[in-house]
Amino acid sequence: MNPNQPHNLPPSYFDDVYRANSDPWSFETSPYEHSKYQATLAALPRPCYQRAFEIGCSLGVLTAQLAPRCQKLLAVDVAEAALARARQRCTAFPHVQFRRMQVPDEFPAGQFELILVSEVGYYWDEPTLRRAAETIFDALLPGGQLLLVHWTPPVHDYPLTGDEVHALFLEYARPGGIAQHLLHQRQPTYRLDLLEKKPA
Repeated sequence: MNPNQPHNLPPSYFDDVYRANSDPWSFETSPYEHSKYQATLAALPRPCYQRAFEIGCSLGVLTAQLAPRCQKLLAVDVAEAALARARQRCTAFPHVQFRRMQVPDEFPAGQFELILVSEVGYYWDEPTLRRAAETIFDALLPGGQLLLVHWTPPVHDYPLTGDEVHALFLEYARPGGIAQHLLHQRQPTYRLDLLEKKPA
């Protein structure tokens, strides 16, 4: 945990970020981001998921690449400016729905075959992350998969690091836990972990 910034980042933080720069993390142009998106999609073992949920979709760059592999895809973010760009980007995919939502205080009904948490977990403090993890695993169907992808170096503004986020989720894959750990990849500045909820 970051002792200098132990609290959740509120939606207003992201509103300010997008107000200052329409693509603040260079999702649209960065070769690093594009390479990471390729690794993210390659980590998914199934060719198609019936119902998927992307938490923190931002501008929808990854959403548009994930959409062809989902029959239904719900993508959410806390920043309306980002969602507006994402909706424009994904107009060719009528099976993709975008909603403004603050997880875990807000969460969609129903269950999912795939939940993607990419570059968002470190914006939560540890108690909120634990609530999010409980809610996420409850929302996964048996055999459903959770894909985590996060930047690992510390960031001054963020309450947690990517490694701390993944370590918490991997608690569910300990012996006797409700999940199994299918895949781990570590790159110089990010890591990727795939978990699958065990059958009931």
